[in-house]
Amino acid sequence: MPPLLPSHSAVSRVTAVIPTLTRSATTSAGTAVTPNKPPPSKDHYVHTYSPEAFPLGYSVSSTHAGIKKKSGALDLGILVSTSDTPTSAAACMTRNVFKAAPVTVTSELLRSSNGRARGFIINSGCANAVTGKKGLEDAWSMSKSTTSQLPPSDAKESDAGTLVMSTGVIGQHLPISSILEKIPGLIQTLDDSPKSWLDLSKSFMTTDTFPKLRAKTFKLGDRLVRLVGIDKGAGMIAPSMGPPQPPHATLLGVIATDAAIHPEDLQNALNYAVDRSFNNITVDGDMSTNDTILCLANGAAGSTDHQGRETAEKMKELTENENPQEFAIFKEQLREFAEELAQLVVRDGEGATKFVTICVKNAPTYEVANAVAKSVANSSLFKTAMYGEDANWGRILCAVGYTPLSPNPISPTSVSVSFLPPSSSSNTEPLRLLTNGEPEANIDEARASELLKEEDLEIEIDLGDGKEEAKVWTCDFSHEYVTINGSYRS
Repeated sequence: MPPLLPSHSAVSRVTAVIPTLTRSATTSAGTAVTPNKPPPSKDHYVHTYSPEAFPLGYSVSSTHAGIKKKSGALDLGILVSTSDTPTSAAACMTRNVFKAAPVTVTSELLRSSNGRARGFIINSGCANAVTGKKGLEDAWSMSKSTTSQLPPSDAKESDAGTLVMSTGVIGQHLPISSILEKIPGLIQTLDDSPKSWLDLSKSFMTTDTFPKLRAKTFKLGDRLVRLVGIDKGAGMIAPSMGPPQPPHATLLGVIATDAAIHPEDLQNALNYAVDRSFNNITVDGDMSTNDTILCLANGAAGSTDHQGRETAEKMKELTENENPQEFAIFKEQLREFAEELAQLVVRDGEGATKFVTICVKNAPTYEVANAVAKSVANSSLFKTAMYGEDANWGRILCAVGYTPLSPNPISPTSVSVSFLPPSSSSNTEPLRLLTNGEPEANIDEARASELLKEEDLEIEIDLGDGKEEAKVWTCDFSHEYVTINGSYRS
């Protein structure tokens, strides 16, 4: 059955009484206009770390392979597990039917190795997507060439290979000869310095304006466990990722940890984390052919003695059944870390000037709350209003109303909408716009204007029909977004 929407007459009655909240900039004819304001600086999102912040047992390297046109731009990188214990690997990958060659190759590698890997190789500047048999051959060449040149591993993982990720322009072939020529040099320069980690994050970038690198440390039983995460993405962002499928982005990311987690349980933890982080972001509503989030766990974390010093004692692989408490801690830490990484992608949305949180609460199910939040977050009309700092909440209500929710239609008379001020505001009271389907009579337009000048915005939508809640993160649409995507290949 088609979704049940409010009747035309009902929509007309609501929109007829929507207050007009205008912007201050107008033409001589009185028509509101939006200035072409530049995106704010993102430099403060670049973090640096000391050597001890990074997980044990990994080495990384990056270089320029001539994929990107700019001379010297980092466009090829590798990460290798140096632990002498088998490295678990998990992945969540795009559900786009036009899966890129590296997505197919990585899926095959994970299946054939039962969830083990030596590491990964990534290139930026070319997505190797919709490239036919040659694209698959190139992706396999990148993987096999890297694996064959790595030092022999003491771990019993003879079937483990090197996973592959690519990002950039769709429909073009890789300069594979140049890439293969660079792999020996990458392996010779592997190290674990903070600079090498930051350079690896730069090798992920396409239209990103800053490298996205994060690190985190937490206790897991008697272990001091570390996470490092790198991701990229600024456009073509509306991920829908799941575990590798039988033969059947661009958002790319990797999370590496020195915890020891069984491959099957690592996949379950990653599914949980991605569903509540990367799958809940959108920049432009376009699902990529290459979306991939990898997670590696090599078990190199040492235990700590009573004085807090780390020892070399090996960590036994955790499973959800045998270690439920520790696994639950790991899973939640992974979710929080993935959420932080995912939000960096939205903050760096192409041309974005606003970071917008859509919170839907009091829904009958999580799925309903999530669908409504995504409907609003993907609305071009809503996103352009946020760029113009125009409190046109009728666009929010419109997107809520056309969400395909049958057999759980929304009751228009139960819906409330508010703007939430930032926590740093002197006035933290929500600005109510609609309450139980009735527009607020005297909306404070001056306060609405002030709230929409903030870089971080939050919209709360109360469905009044349950107890479930979901959040989706998005950004605004600006003139710059059109400029970037109107000339992406050039």
